[in-house]
Amino acid sequence: MIKVALPNKGVLFEPTLDLLTGCGYRVAKSGGQLSSIDPENNVEFYFLRPGDIPVYVANGILDVGITGKDFVAEKRTDPRLLLDLNYGGSRLCAAVPEDSPVQSLDELPKLRIATSFPHIVRAYFEGERVDLVELEGAVEIAVNLGIAGAVIDVVDTGSTLRQAGLRIIGTPLFVSNAALYAHPGREVADEVTTLRNRIEGKLVAYEYMMVEYDAPAAVLPEATRITPGIESPTISPLQAEGWYSVKAMVRKREANRLMDELYRAGCKGILLTSIESARI
Repeated sequence: MIKVALPNKGVLFEPTLDLLTGCGYRVAKSGGQLSSIDPENNVEFYFLRPGDIPVYVANGILDVGITGKDFVAEKRTDPRLLLDLNYGGSRLCAAVPEDSPVQSLDELPKLRIATSFPHIVRAYFEGERVDLVELEGAVEIAVNLGIAGAVIDVVDTGSTLRQAGLRIIGTPLFVSNAALYAHPGREVADEVTTLRNRIEGKLVAYEYMMVEYDAPAAVLPEATRITPGIESPTISPLQAEGWYSVKAMVRKREANRLMDELYRAGCKGILLTSIESARI
């Protein structure tokens, strides 16, 4: 049985549970529950602080974990990256009071900085002396409470910083998203391979849709150019002579535009359907 670490709270919690449930795993958390067993898939899930997951996985206490790339970088651990996931996007940004004369990141080391990511910050300003106040959370209030002149914190929309009277300066110091990690060497275990394959299949399903349509023989070359599929489209003759049924996978973001092109080309009965999971 493999042991898998999952975030116990925060913006990564719900999307991670939704992803794994969609992959056929039985995983749920209620109250202060710390673990959950899925005997059918031979997996034991552990609900941990996202920032602690890299330590457990890198040291082999747990086999696999899902957490943010920023937490891995901050802990300076080296679990093996298996998959980038399509959620949990965030930016580590610097912010100063609205009336501060500071306009760029180059000026930031002259201020005292509050952050929950001291190692990433020191790495960014390598070679420069930075005065840091290390906090576990609610970093944005540090300036108003007078213990720092600037903050470096995880930003989604930036509304929390604006509400605290702060403005973002410069570009992000670190860009993060959720990812699947394994202890080096454990990624070859059958259950880990299955987990990775299932998640890859779900990620494909997020990105693609299936388009089906009927095309007359005269427009079939143009139609299949519009929807070439992954390897090639599936083409079957219809009962009506000179007509063909075509099925192909298309990228979700392009699907409606492709429908328009197929219709203009002379195709009929054009259908778009979602994909639950896929292996390509």
